[in-house]
This record gives sequence, C-alpha cells and structure tokens, in this order.
Amino acid sequence: MQGVPHAFEHLRDAAEFRCPAHRAGIELYRAHIVRHAFEPHVHDGYGLGAIESGVERFRYRGAEHLAPPDSLVMMNPDELHTGRAETEGGWHYRMLYVEQSAVDRITGEAGWWFDDAVRADAAGARRITMLLDALWQAREPLAFDSLMLQLLQEFRRHARTPQPKRAEALSRFEPVLDYLREHLAERLTLEELATVAGLSPFHFLRQFQARHHATPQQMLMALRLSAAKRRLSAGEAPAQVAAATGLADQAHLTRAFARRYGVTPARYQRQLQR
Repeated sequence: MQGVPHAFEHLRDAAEFRCPAHRAGIELYRAHIVRHAFEPHVHDGYGLGAIESGVERFRYRGAEHLAPPDSLVMMNPDELHTGRAETEGGWHYRMLYVEQSAVDRITGEAGWWFDDAVRADAAGARRITMLLDALWQAREPLAFDSLMLQLLQEFRRHARTPQPKRAEALSRFEPVLDYLREHLAERLTLEELATVAGLSPFHFLRQFQARHHATPQQMLMALRLSAAKRRLSAGEAPAQVAAATGLADQAHLTRAFARRYGVTPARYQRQLQR
C-alpha cells in the first residue's frame, strides 16, 4: 500500500506470530527488536516469556522496567504496556500470549496473578525459552498441549492465586472499559465516559489516568487494536476490520497495528496461515 511500510524501518528488526489451529486463546510470538518502539497496547491474555539476549525497557502499570538476558517477563491480562530496546544491539525474546480462560482450563486453577513484571531466573528462563522453541516446532496437537502444560507449570511458581481483590477505584472503571469495548467504532466524548463512571468529566479523567497510567483515548486505541488483532486472526479483511474498530481506513489500521505489534495486518494474517 502506498506510503505504508511493510517491514520495520531497521533491517534487523523482525517479529513473528503463530497460533495453533486446534487450541483457541493461545498465541506464540518471537522477535528481535533493535530500533522499533512499541506504542502502548494490550493483550487479551497473559503475556509470559523470556529474554534471550539484550535488554528490553518497557512501561507497565505506571513504572519503567528493565528485562535483561535470562529474565522472565510476566504481564497480567489487559494491562497497557510499551517496549523498546535498552541496549545497542536490541533484544531477542519469545512470548506466549494466552487468555485467562485457557490458563484456567489447562492448569485446572483459576485466578493467576503476577505481582512482578520481571523476575531474574536464569535457569528458569532457559527452560522456558527451550519450551517456547519446542512449541514453535510442534505440529501434532497432543505434543503442543503437553508442552503448554509444562510451560505453564514453569510459570506457576511466580503466580499467586487468587487474584488480589479489586479496589473500588478499579471496579468503578470496569463498566467504562466495557463501554469502550462496546463502542469501538464510535466517536466518544469525555462526558459519556464520565457518566458511565458516575463522576464529573475532569475528575473522571484524572482518576482514570491515575488508575490505568493512560488517558481514556490511549486505552481506547489499545482496545481498538486488540479487537482488530482478534478479527484479523479470524480471517476478516483488513478494510472491514478498520471500519469495525473505529480506525479511519486500512492505511490507519496498518500503521497503528505495526506500531503496537511489530508486523502489518497482512503479514500477521500470512503468519497465522502457515
């Protein structure tokens, strides 16, 4: 498409996705990022992975984090985060994005919660890297599912259950997030969202930003792109996805998607078809 890049600006930047056809709610990701800076985005499920080399810097839950080699990265569902290289040569890493319902089914345990976004665990990180690599290679459903259980068992010791009780400020904004998800294609106003929360407009804006470390507009864009990702994975045409998620056009979708996930929508769909 004219004016829209189909690859990273830096030749050494690369990212790749894979979804198992037989098991919903699971997405594998591997990348080497040198120059690209990921804009704030969310994933529907947990983000669990390991850093193979280099150092990543990312903002998550209102704080800056550094993830060095042989460290684990553990993010809870629907949390806004960024990502960029802290070291000159970038960073290599592998991730598993898995919906909470899938974790519940596979482990037989509900309500995992990770307090630490980064954990130093050299031996564990190497085991997890090996398991993630094996998942990429697995083509038989039984082999894949067995590896998934092993991988989640590795992360279990870093999780706690049940999840911490949601504070009043958090629960107050849950209807707002639901409202955003239900109205992705619309032009929303501050007054609308404040009414949902039961607050005055700018009091709502201040409280929302304090809780989510992002403005409502930033959260809306993150949710739009997360929804776009789900629709693309289901095979929907990018132009239709753009219209359904409130983006101006396919070119807008392509730029915004690449800035958050490291690949264009077309490339993402091709990767999932392999």
